[in-house]
Amino acid sequence: MKLLVGITGASGAVYAKRLLDALADAQRGDPNLEVSVCFSSNGRRVWQHELGPAPASGFREYAIDDFACAFASGSADWHAVVAIPCSVGRLGRIAAGLADDLIARAADVALKERRRLVLVVRETPLSLIHLENMLAVTRAGAIILPAAPSFYTRPDTVDAVVDTVVARVLDQLGIALSLSPRWGNPP
Repeated sequence: MKLLVGITGASGAVYAKRLLDALADAQRGDPNLEVSVCFSSNGRRVWQHELGPAPASGFREYAIDDFACAFASGSADWHAVVAIPCSVGRLGRIAAGLADDLIARAADVALKERRRLVLVVRETPLSLIHLENMLAVTRAGAIILPAAPSFYTRPDTVDAVVDTVVARVLDQLGIALSLSPRWGNPP
């Protein structure tokens, strides 16, 4: 699987960090998993504010304006895009088809090629515009996966709460990696 992780400017960089950590673990067991990363300019700012300087993930990182990379073309052999966290501004650009940077273009290509697009929206409360944009991208084939943690596992740390969301992202990608107990399995 070839996957692009787009990190946008919503609060919640911890979700992106945990997903990258989990994908690094998954890649050790699956050498066919190819992960690439792209930060929006605000995504990098939010990451730095919330977590400090972004460390090297070990994955190839693309510049936000690199339209020459494979993810910018439908003819390339790749499989999925995840925007995590996905700002509502990014959601709006994707819903409107404004492919003005690499993350938006990769999302646009995923939709037109009927590939997996997972948007981990991190915003509250939601306006009617946000909800209509979510409906539009869902109708186009995207998966809206709000950063809404579950608590039936009785998480006792922030990391355990974050894992409940990241585990759902991995499920949507078909990546088997147990981060959080499942419903019906006691914590």
